[in-house]
Amino acid sequence: MNPSLARAYEACASLAANHYENFPVASRLLPAPMRPHVAAVYAFARVADDIADEGGDAPEVRRARLRAWQQRLHEVARGTYPASNESRDDLIFIALGHSMRELDLPLQWFDDLLSAFAQDTTRHQYDSWAELFDYCRRSANPVGRLVLRIGGYRDEAMDQSSDALCTALQLANFWQDFGRDWRAGRLYVPREVYAAAGASLDDLRAGQVTPAWADAIERCVEHTRRSFDAGRLVCDRVRGRLKLELRFTWLGGARILDRVHEQRVHILTHRPTLSRRDVPALLWRAARWPQAAA
Repeated sequence: MNPSLARAYEACASLAANHYENFPVASRLLPAPMRPHVAAVYAFARVADDIADEGGDAPEVRRARLRAWQQRLHEVARGTYPASNESRDDLIFIALGHSMRELDLPLQWFDDLLSAFAQDTTRHQYDSWAELFDYCRRSANPVGRLVLRIGGYRDEAMDQSSDALCTALQLANFWQDFGRDWRAGRLYVPREVYAAAGASLDDLRAGQVTPAWADAIERCVEHTRRSFDAGRLVCDRVRGRLKLELRFTWLGGARILDRVHEQRVHILTHRPTLSRRDVPALLWRAARWPQAAA
């Protein structure tokens, strides 16, 4: 690897290592050859997500920045690399372009991610599961498929199971961030769910998680568990260290979902999380997957 390309991948790895996520990105659980490419995909998506979600810029300004980000994506997909390698963004696209071409990563999956991030600038509530699943199809599922391609897997059944796992992880994160999202003007519990539970937005505006809202959260948790169940196949079909990584991720997401269930009456003011103390138990269960999954 030439020095400029190595520096580009190092910049992506640094961004991945220094940004908060529920689970380590491009961690040592992954096979070493996969880590630089996963870090490049993460860095691209992380910056785009920050453009959409953070700062005080108006929605149209953020969407314009996302369009510029997408233009750079399409340029490297065509083989046109940044002339400079001085900025963080230049380095991200140098690494990403190399990964896309070396591993034949589909451009459409990156475009899907950007379309979901653009939607974040204008859409803050959802009426139905169908609408929310369509968002997850673009915001989460491409990441799992890209990881499988980076690992050398091209299998439709694995792709479908990966989609289910990624959707489950996205949904678990929504319920985990329920209070934070509500204070930011967002609500991911579908209207059809909280209406069926008899919950009212007026209660949230009053800072109250009523029994009806606790019921709505529980309905979301049960729906999410079914997605986790459908995401088990991919955890079993991959090989080597990636198997441990996916099982660890599955178990960690399921643990967060358990804590959402346990703390649902406090979900508006308390964010359920994992801690470092959870890691040894999760790794042990990942290594003993058949017993842990029973």
